[in-house]
Amino acid sequence: MIADLNARDAKIVISRHPRLAAPLAIDEEMYKWRHLIEVSFCNIKEVKRIAIRADKTDTSFAAFIQITAADILSC
Repeated sequence: MIADLNARDAKIVISRHPRLAAPLAIDEEMYKWRHLIEVSFCNIKEVKRIAIRADKTDTSFAAFIQITAADILSC
């Protein structure tokens, strides 16, 4: 798999376990950007949770929306 990715000029972003005998070199700056992508996907999942949520009462649904909005805005 690694040989195939190298043939495609793919870059390694996720580092391997540091105690491995031969850890692969990664681009540290690109690794920092990976965090932003993960946060973006997390926010999309939160919005999806709100969109498909079906609570028994309007009050519990409104409370869930407010808590989720506060969580998203705090990031």
